[in-house]
Amino acid sequence: MKRLLLIIIVAAAAGAAGWFAARHSPSPQTAASGSGIIYTCSMHPQVRSHKPGKCPFCGMDLAPLGQLSKGGFENGVMLSSNRVNVINVQTAEVRRQPLFRTLRVAGTIDDNDATHRVISAYIEGRLDKLFVNFVGAEVTNGQPLATFFSPMLLSAEREYVALARQTFTNNLPDLKTEHDRLVSGAGRRLKQMGLSNQQIASLTNKPLEDIRSEILAPVSGTVVARNVYEGQYVKEGDKLFEIADFSTMWFKFDAYERDLPWLRAGEPVEVTTAAAPGKVYSAKISFIDPNINDPTRSAKVRVEIPNPLVPATNGPPRRELFHRIFAEGIVKVETPEVLAIPRTAVLATGTRTIVYVDQGNGVYEQRTVKLGRVGDDLWEVLEGIMEHERVVTTGNMLVDAQAQLDLGASRAGADTGRPMPSITPEQQKALEDFLTTADAISRSLAADKLDDYNQSRARLVTSVNALKVSFTNAPAWQQLIEKIASSLPENPAQDLTAARKDFLPFTAAATDFAKIARQQPPFRSVKIYKCPMAPKPGQTSYWLQLQGPLRNPFYGAEMIDCGSEVAP
Repeated sequence: MKRLLLIIIVAAAAGAAGWFAARHSPSPQTAASGSGIIYTCSMHPQVRSHKPGKCPFCGMDLAPLGQLSKGGFENGVMLSSNRVNVINVQTAEVRRQPLFRTLRVAGTIDDNDATHRVISAYIEGRLDKLFVNFVGAEVTNGQPLATFFSPMLLSAEREYVALARQTFTNNLPDLKTEHDRLVSGAGRRLKQMGLSNQQIASLTNKPLEDIRSEILAPVSGTVVARNVYEGQYVKEGDKLFEIADFSTMWFKFDAYERDLPWLRAGEPVEVTTAAAPGKVYSAKISFIDPNINDPTRSAKVRVEIPNPLVPATNGPPRRELFHRIFAEGIVKVETPEVLAIPRTAVLATGTRTIVYVDQGNGVYEQRTVKLGRVGDDLWEVLEGIMEHERVVTTGNMLVDAQAQLDLGASRAGADTGRPMPSITPEQQKALEDFLTTADAISRSLAADKLDDYNQSRARLVTSVNALKVSFTNAPAWQQLIEKIASSLPENPAQDLTAARKDFLPFTAAATDFAKIARQQPPFRSVKIYKCPMAPKPGQTSYWLQLQGPLRNPFYGAEMIDCGSEVAP
């Protein structure tokens, strides 16, 4: 009986306190008519007042929360010191500093194309003997490759020998001049049939019974193709051998459009390959192809690498780098000093890119910024903020969420002023393909499957390019798509940790895009989830899924169901 009486008394007290709070908490219209500053209790955030006072529940002093647009502070939020500490707001100074960018690329080691030689038959004949009968053999300039019998060549050789051995007993100058002309003409015919100058000069000492000639290597290098066998008859123009010069190799890789502004001829590159473990080859970019490959939107880049001979355990020396092996490169570039901010300070909301500037006393002003090049940790700022101002780098997503609540408008509405227009069937198909690929990436990380992640990542470029084409005449959509394009993972990930690090900027851009896409009827079922622990405790990150249940891509099996759904 006493317990029941106690419960009734507590309920009555709570009801009275709620009635008192409701009576003393102003409506939005009342607050707007006052100073514009909203006061609240850090322990009971449902309490709102347009003037300082005490919390009706706990008696604590009310602290300023934010300002309405009529109070002179139009874009931003004011937070109490307690809330600043709770959400761990951290700031960094805007200053001029160099941008550092590390581009990780992958490609193949190929031979020096400029010295690649194909040896063809100059005339028809028969190959009697091969001195080089396997691919991979090292040859030197002038080394015999095969013996060759050709009646036509033999006849031309004997004509030349007969003319060269001819002597004169008189001193008639005209006859001597004509003789020299005939000898020179016979020598030119032999050169056209494939003999070298040294071979032609030695014909006068060649025995008459030797009816064969030798095919010599025109350059030093490695035989990469052999297309004939002993005893084979060949016709004029038939391909016999192919020789590549492996003393200098070309590391060739694809550079995407967004990376081309960073690359210059002469930039140093560190090349590694699994075929030479522990070895790092330092070389420089020698050429950037000005032609863009349309399907991949990339250009070929070439790096020249010396390839010395190394001793072999058994057999002759060999080249250190093999032909057509897979290799990876790291290009470290640096720009002169520019106005820059940390990448974590940037938020993409709809069609705008914003930061929050610390104005002091818990006031954080929202600014729209125009960004330039993106480095590893910094982003170049072209417009929107000034040097020595401070921007929020940690907790800015929570600051932005509070600003949306206080200002009473969603970010999409603030950006566009109206819902996005309806889309065409072609645009709907491009949106479906992109969202399906983004969902596949999220699911692969949630399942801790690195191979599935890399396969889905490879399809992203195609799906984003399709978005660009489909929404060419839709500027509002194009700005969102460009944001996604600039955040695409550049290369396949080597492990799940690297994959999730590359996934973070992409999913931020993709979820901003999904929020706008959900305005369209076909995509209202797209789900957006958030995790307050990703990428580390205290930082909230978002991802999209085409359907539930929630599967956390930042932690996978470790915390598969950590997070909550973000309502449309």
